[in-house]
Amino acid sequence: MDARESVERHQVGGRDGEKSTRVSSLSRIWQRVRIALWGGAGLSLALAVGFGAFAEHISFLTQPTEMPTADGIIVLTGGQSRLSAALDLLKEGKGKRLLISGVNPHAGRKALRVVTGSDKQLFTCCVDIDHLALDTVGNAEQSAKWVAEHDYGRVILVTNNYHMPRSLLEMHRLLPGASVEPYPVVNSRLDDGSWLTKPDALRVLATEYVKYLAALARSVLPANAPAEQKAIMSAAIE
Repeated sequence: MDARESVERHQVGGRDGEKSTRVSSLSRIWQRVRIALWGGAGLSLALAVGFGAFAEHISFLTQPTEMPTADGIIVLTGGQSRLSAALDLLKEGKGKRLLISGVNPHAGRKALRVVTGSDKQLFTCCVDIDHLALDTVGNAEQSAKWVAEHDYGRVILVTNNYHMPRSLLEMHRLLPGASVEPYPVVNSRLDDGSWLTKPDALRVLATEYVKYLAALARSVLPANAPAEQKAIMSAAIE
């Protein structure tokens, strides 16, 4: 075999090796793409199933016909119906005191009493107002301080049905030593599956589901997690 033939064979062998390397590299890339596609499909399916279960759970939440007596009552602002339900519970003696959390700083005690049509004596003696909370996390933080201040062991939590899962999650995280009993307020009945055909209801449920997942992720972060991670979770929640 002369030198020319040897060189040609070496060149052919080199091209074959390069071709084999390219094929192997493309195969690995395609394998990774397939794994990513299957992973994305699996995650999307899990999120869809989770949303269905979340929405179904909320749609069947109802106001209890008989609420056992607790030490205190906490209502998270966000609608007149929430305040009315909480004040009714207070009138019925279901709690010693009521905390209204997340009240607009510009809304004074007198104005709030007039708007809710509450009894002046009851409002003066037994209603506390929190102006500091700006979101659900803040509601839980201020509620925890209030519960600790009064040494309460059992409280009733009043908020809308769609907001209840996330509110309970935050309350349980900051009130591990207290029993929190939910009192969901239902403005529109969804237990007939009508949320599937109501764009507004679907939008509210989807938004709340995303916030709930963010709150869930935030709740499992270790206490020494970087501040940046906690800030991202807090921003996602609200």
